[in-house]
Amino acid sequence: MTEDKKPEWFDEEKADNFTSIVRGGVDTGEPGLKFEKKGRFQKRTASLPDLNVLEDGILNGKRGVLARAITLIESNAEHHFRHAQEILHKLLPHSGQSLRIGITGVPGAGKSTFIESFGTYLCDAGLKVAVLAVDPSSSLSGGSILGDKTRMEQLSRNPNAFIRPSPSAGKLGGVHRKTRETVLLCEAAGFDVILVETVGVGQSEVIVRDMVDFFMLLTLTGAGDELQGMKKGIMELADAVIVNKADGSNKKLAEKTKAEYNRILHFLQPATKGWQTRAYTCSSVFNQGIPEIWKVIKMFEDTAKASGVFEERRRLQTKQWIHSMILDQLQFSFFYHPDIKPLLPKIENEVIAGNRTVTSAVEELFNIYSK
Repeated sequence: MTEDKKPEWFDEEKADNFTSIVRGGVDTGEPGLKFEKKGRFQKRTASLPDLNVLEDGILNGKRGVLARAITLIESNAEHHFRHAQEILHKLLPHSGQSLRIGITGVPGAGKSTFIESFGTYLCDAGLKVAVLAVDPSSSLSGGSILGDKTRMEQLSRNPNAFIRPSPSAGKLGGVHRKTRETVLLCEAAGFDVILVETVGVGQSEVIVRDMVDFFMLLTLTGAGDELQGMKKGIMELADAVIVNKADGSNKKLAEKTKAEYNRILHFLQPATKGWQTRAYTCSSVFNQGIPEIWKVIKMFEDTAKASGVFEERRRLQTKQWIHSMILDQLQFSFFYHPDIKPLLPKIENEVIAGNRTVTSAVEELFNIYSK
């Protein structure tokens, strides 16, 4: 055994007060332990799903496969983008046969309760219903609750229904940036009616108008001044205004609110040519007024198809989709440009420090981008 000794940080001036020692180990003649340096952990890249499997599963109405395909097209990963476009190209000929309905309204208007009641009614009538619900994303963490399946408990258990919650992911307009692609997948899966529920934040939710056939606004009783503030906003885009929660002691007030809306809608230009937007009442909890709303929607569909407005709107929506995709691609291309990406923080700091104007900074960045 080796000799015990004081540690190298031993203080000789205070020897009597210091009792620590370094005790040597036992020499057994065996080689010492060897520690191997492990490589850096790398997340394994998941293999891309087979396109033929996705296509067959979606066309056969398999909801699990449909959910995987939607996850693929919603992905921000660059290697997923091309794969997602291929599956969309394969399924495009099988889309376009569904009736697309957009539903928006202020928070608390009962959108989820209405969709559950309305969707259940359609499923009981033998129709297949897909619900694309968009939840707001946190501006701090980027996360979303995605609790629509919990709020639509009865509808989520219906074999004829499919509910897909998605985060808004910072997209303005109350919808996800890939909602249009998701609609195509659901149509290829054979769903007759597609309900697009927006975030529910007010007048900014107008993008959904460019991706649905029929657009309804859910509201509450006692609108008062709020009614005046909304009349030139989202109201002029709606094909129907639904006054929800018209039951019990609130029913009489709901009828009064409906009359107020109808008076204002009479002076607004209709959102759809040849169709007069009107207000209706319903009670989602007691399923009152739900069949009448479906009759209104079917009447709208027949009227719009007979006049040619239905197909014209879809052609314009496709054109708007192209423009939207161009803007998204330009934004992605700009911020991930190999010369812009490292230079941007430097120029941002110069502007923040007050050493240059915002206009000159943006002009320099675009000059570099356009070279």
